[in-house]
Amino acid sequence: MKKSFYRKSNFIEQHNKGASLFKDFILGGQDGLVNVLGIILGLAIGTGDIKIVIIGGLAATFAESVSMGAVAYTSTKAEEDFYYKQQEIEEKEIKTIPKQETKEIYDIYYNKGFRGKLLDDIVKKITSDKKMWLDVMMKDELGLSKEFTNPIKSAIIVFLAALIGSLIPLVTFFFLPMKLAIIFSLILSAIALFLTGALEAKLTVGNWIYKGIQLMIIGMAAALVGFAVGKLTGYS
Repeated sequence: MKKSFYRKSNFIEQHNKGASLFKDFILGGQDGLVNVLGIILGLAIGTGDIKIVIIGGLAATFAESVSMGAVAYTSTKAEEDFYYKQQEIEEKEIKTIPKQETKEIYDIYYNKGFRGKLLDDIVKKITSDKKMWLDVMMKDELGLSKEFTNPIKSAIIVFLAALIGSLIPLVTFFFLPMKLAIIFSLILSAIALFLTGALEAKLTVGNWIYKGIQLMIIGMAAALVGFAVGKLTGYS
């Protein structure tokens, strides 16, 4: 029975981590695409020089990807550090003020609807095992979960996703003249954004068609901002 429970718990943990990494990939690709799309469209309209678009687009692509990868690392590491800091505090409180911590366990399960002898037995069982006691305090009192992603893995996933996403609106400028490159860049970006929104809806909640259209509209709005800036400041 215990082996079965541990196998199931491990499967759930791996599933949650896998979903988290996939979500990181989608969000990284989405941000990279939207940001670079706005930049290269502004450069294309503002300068009319395809070489400047490619150089500016590549610079934005790698700067964006490295920046997002670094942010993913620091934010994930901060989440992990915060968890262990709170765990250290709870461990100290269990040792130094056990009566107060026992009362908190009592309150937690009282609020869940347990009463009488059953409640007393639950509190006694949990407080007799310090590891279990600590786990309950972390999850039920503080709402913290130990199922965080490896910071390095998260950084790599986000970096690659942002890199791929950023190249989608840029790739057409390597092969097509300016006007066609702009048109096909917008088409490819719209399709990619729709698919990203649809996948994001599958991972979270919501209608995949609505989410896809919503994200596509957001991306196109960013493109319009880039277009407006390029038009207002351009000299082509």
